This record gives sequence, C-alpha cells and structure tokens, in this order.
Amino acid sequence: MGGIGPWQIIIVAVLVILLFGRGKISHLMGDVAKGITSFRKGMKEGAEELSDEPKNLSNNSTIDGEVVKSEEKSSEKSDA
Repeated sequence: MGGIGPWQIIIVAVLVILLFGRGKISHLMGDVAKGITSFRKGMKEGAEELSDEPKNLSNNSTIDGEVVKSEEKSSEKSDA
C-alpha cells in the first residue's frame, strides 16, 4: 500500500481510452492546451499592467483631484 505504481497508471490510462475514445481525449487535451495558453497570456498581460502602474502614478492627478474634492466638501460644510 505504498503508492501508485506504473502498472496502475497504465491500467487507468487504458480504461480512460476505452471509455472515452481517442477522439474525445485528443479534443479534451486540445482544450486543456488552449486554457494553458490563455492563462500564460493573461499572466503576461497582468505583469505588464503591474509594470506600467508606477508610471501612471507619477503625474499625481488622482491625489490632487482627491485633495481638491475634500477641500470643496469642507468649504461647503462651513458655508452651510
């Protein structure tokens, strides 16, 4: 009861081929390959977005806009 040996893997592989057929398995493996390719593409795009993010923060427009909005709100409260 140590673990899964090579004969058990071969038996399971033969049973899967008999149950599903070669065409269905090859179609399934093609879908798996497309999923892996899509995942890698997404990871690459995510890494590019993260590397572009510090460049977008250098103009400080978001921080200035937030400060102006909070100052406007405080002046509106004092007027009321």
